[in-house]
Amino acid sequence: MGKSSKLARYSAAGLFWRGIRKQSWPRVWRQPAMKSTYDVVIIGGGVHGLATAFYLASNHGINDVAVVDKAYLGSGGSGRNTAIVRSNYLTPEGVAFYDRSLDLYNSMSADLNINVMFSERGHLTLAHTDSALRTMNWRAEVNKLQDINSSLIAPEEIKKLAPSLDISTDTRYPILGALYHPPGGTIRHDAVVWGYARAADSHGVDLHQQTEVLDILCEGGEGPEGKGAGGRVIGVRTNQGDIHAPVVVNCTAGWASQLSNMAGVRLPITTHPLQAAVTEPTKTFLPTVVVSGSLHVYVSQTDRGELVFGASVDPVATYDQRGTLQFTEELAGHVLELMPGLSKMRLMRQWAGLCDMTPDYSPVMGPTQVDGYFVDVGWGTYGFKAGPVSGEQMAASVANNNLPELIAPFALSRFTEGVLVGEKGAAAVGH
Repeated sequence: MGKSSKLARYSAAGLFWRGIRKQSWPRVWRQPAMKSTYDVVIIGGGVHGLATAFYLASNHGINDVAVVDKAYLGSGGSGRNTAIVRSNYLTPEGVAFYDRSLDLYNSMSADLNINVMFSERGHLTLAHTDSALRTMNWRAEVNKLQDINSSLIAPEEIKKLAPSLDISTDTRYPILGALYHPPGGTIRHDAVVWGYARAADSHGVDLHQQTEVLDILCEGGEGPEGKGAGGRVIGVRTNQGDIHAPVVVNCTAGWASQLSNMAGVRLPITTHPLQAAVTEPTKTFLPTVVVSGSLHVYVSQTDRGELVFGASVDPVATYDQRGTLQFTEELAGHVLELMPGLSKMRLMRQWAGLCDMTPDYSPVMGPTQVDGYFVDVGWGTYGFKAGPVSGEQMAASVANNNLPELIAPFALSRFTEGVLVGEKGAAAVGH
């Protein structure tokens, strides 16, 4: 069965007639037996890992690829984020990178033949102080120089876009203005994962769930077991057996530094939980994404009417993914300062994911000092936004064994060379 006919099996009409005829549902992707050898092993079955596999196969003809995940596809940050996408970052490097990702998200439904439910609804970053207002103006000017639709707007314009916001001047944190980014919006994160997984599978990529990497196998390095500088990758050891491969790509979140330690590569990363919550559904009243860096909160409304809230990362580095009452109380208080009319709404559930934070709030991408070992890690709170472009650029990096121009600023070497890409002003709570 060809690629187009295989994907057509999942059309709305096809699924409808299967239901009418009581036919069994086809698998969205295969469950192949794990081979002992691949050309490339990608660790992490989230958006980044699946996108890298897809673009390796579709753009470079490299389809002898295994994607391994210790749980199920999309079980990590790809399934725990709040599904906001945008490109209004602070640095020229970051703006160009995320704008390419937004372009890929815009065309994804057609490219992958799946409705990813992209909703371009606009993105508001509120300013409550004079210094915050200056930062928003700075970001707006950087965005404009990069041809990004982004501008500083006054409270009256904010009220038209989000009528539920309190723009009065007698509040504790008055809204002085906002950075408005019309191309920003939301997208269905599960659909993105499923789309990339199905498309990669159709190109012959093997997807292995419940396959935990226990060690990264190297030889020739300066450290123990041939690891570290001067060494090269020869494969991975998993709970399902060893896989031999000359290229291993780390596309994980939460455990990126632990996995890199297995190859003798140290990363400047600390891991913090990031919590979020969702309310009961209600009639749509919030048409835009609203973010407040000063209040450490962001909120959007889903197509089903639920409000999705989030905050900044927890202050203490830990791998704990449990929700806390302290988070819920602080989050509710800050949201009500912005929108007092929500006081009667009920929170239905909360959850947490893990964020790998770098010193400059930018990712680490590309090859490392261990030959054949590549990293796409350190995404902090904004990895989902970068999934498509990261996969595209990492695939090019692996295929050509180089550092493409778009991700060159995010090389690991920047931390020793002192050429940082400071994105804290646009990424700390800039969902």
